[in-house]
Amino acid sequence: MNKIELEVFIGKYGRDIYSFCCYLTRSKQEADDLYQDSFVQILEKQGLPEDEEGAKNLALSTAVRLWKDKKRKFTRRRRIEEEKYIPMTLADDEWKTSAETPEAEMLKDEQNEYIKKCVVALPEKLKLVVLLYYMENRKMNEIADVLHIPIGTVKSRLHRAKAILSDELKEYYEKEDRVL
Repeated sequence: MNKIELEVFIGKYGRDIYSFCCYLTRSKQEADDLYQDSFVQILEKQGLPEDEEGAKNLALSTAVRLWKDKKRKFTRRRRIEEEKYIPMTLADDEWKTSAETPEAEMLKDEQNEYIKKCVVALPEKLKLVVLLYYMENRKMNEIADVLHIPIGTVKSRLHRAKAILSDELKEYYEKEDRVL
């Protein structure tokens, strides 16, 4: 792959891949590193495939693998201390929607923040599937390819994640006397 092809690919998909890295890491600095490391590894080892979807899948898969490796190393080093992350404040624009009044917009922002917190709190395996399915709009077979797992596993993880999120959101709305 030459420099121009890489620039075109990054121009077209770079934001999506970077946003995905932000969701995985929940830290701008870590997301920057993961994003760069993913492209470095792709270019060093094999380069991007010719088809665009395959190239994006490879970039996402590489980011997931690198992030899992980094977390595994971190966990080994700090088995006793709990892992703490900087709260994610990136990609807020993607969650915002237009509202008629400032009050409605504020309520919508509050709800979106709660949903993001619920997604972040999911176990890593479930969170990855949810992010790929909803944020990246990937089909289940593509998610299976990216994560290197069977499609049945993708389906069951997505089902479990939806059930957990549904329960969390029901509690939130019942507790706050909100309308769905």
